Amino acid sequence: MAYIQLNKDLEALKHLLHTYEDNQVFVLTAPHLHNILITKEGALLKCLDNYPVLLIDDSESSKVLDTVALTWDLLLQHQATRHALLICLGGGVITDLGGFAASTYKRGIDFVHIPTTLLGMVDAAIGGKTGVNYGGIKNCVGTFAEPIQTYIYPPLLRTLPAEEFLSGYAELIKTCLLSSQQDFNDSLMALECLNDEQLLEYLISRCAAIKSNVVTMDHNEKGIRKCLNLGHTIGHAIEEYSMSHQSLRHGYAVMQGLVAAAYLSVTMMGLDREVLRQLSHIMVTHYGHASCACSDYDELIKLMKQDKKNVSCHTISFTLLRAIGQPVVDCVVPENMIREALDYLFSL
Repeated sequence: MAYIQLNKDLEALKHLLHTYEDNQVFVLTAPHLHNILITKEGALLKCLDNYPVLLIDDSESSKVLDTVALTWDLLLQHQATRHALLICLGGGVITDLGGFAASTYKRGIDFVHIPTTLLGMVDAAIGGKTGVNYGGIKNCVGTFAEPIQTYIYPPLLRTLPAEEFLSGYAELIKTCLLSSQQDFNDSLMALECLNDEQLLEYLISRCAAIKSNVVTMDHNEKGIRKCLNLGHTIGHAIEEYSMSHQSLRHGYAVMQGLVAAAYLSVTMMGLDREVLRQLSHIMVTHYGHASCACSDYDELIKLMKQDKKNVSCHTISFTLLRAIGQPVVDCVVPENMIREALDYLFSL
């Protein structure tokens, strides 16, 4: 899979578009994202206005089959063939949902990701996972399908609200934890120096390369790719639980999950406690306190038992760390230890 910085290689996108018939190119995005095409940061993508556009709400509540059907309807209405191209311009909701719609329409058409969020640039738009939420379970229905290209254009990050940027930064920190002490140190430094665009762009390209390498080794997530779920077992449960209470951004839930996973890693794998201290400090300082309470434990554990990584419906599997850069997948954690980790998380 290739990753292209649009500010350095915009001609590649234009060339790609010219290889399709004009009436076979379609754009999926959100209203506020469509508006950025007229900004200085988004002007280079103005060429996308030449094609039919479907505007959808990009909140997690829209990541459902009904919205996928709207995408299929657009393609059918314009007589899209199996030689069509769907351009997914947006964050994780747009790329996950758009990739799923494209991979299932007429058994699969080409699609391109242009992530507009940090979360998309370092995680959601990379790796070929598509999906929607179903039955109250995040990403319950989906496919493994690769975009023909993922274009990363960091200047678009200037249009993000601070909360959306931080949401993506949690995934960046996660990826650096899986890589090396140096990458983790760089992620901590960049978080304190957010005006250092050069360092941020380096970390984006670094995280894209790290995830791409892992996916190349294990595309269908049978083994090592599960390491990319670090922080997500508890994080997804908190995120799903929040949908019916108070909405919580994905990265904020992941940051809580990273702290809990670090606690389990210290307790069960011998991870240096300093990593737990650093992650706890980051969460409280930049993301706030945990969003659930002790009374929510039973529901959270019930949601964890629905996690796709579990090898049994009776156990809950985690990705943990022996050390930074040394993930261990398929770690079965007993419920009493999960509750202990939640106790620590909610004490912060």
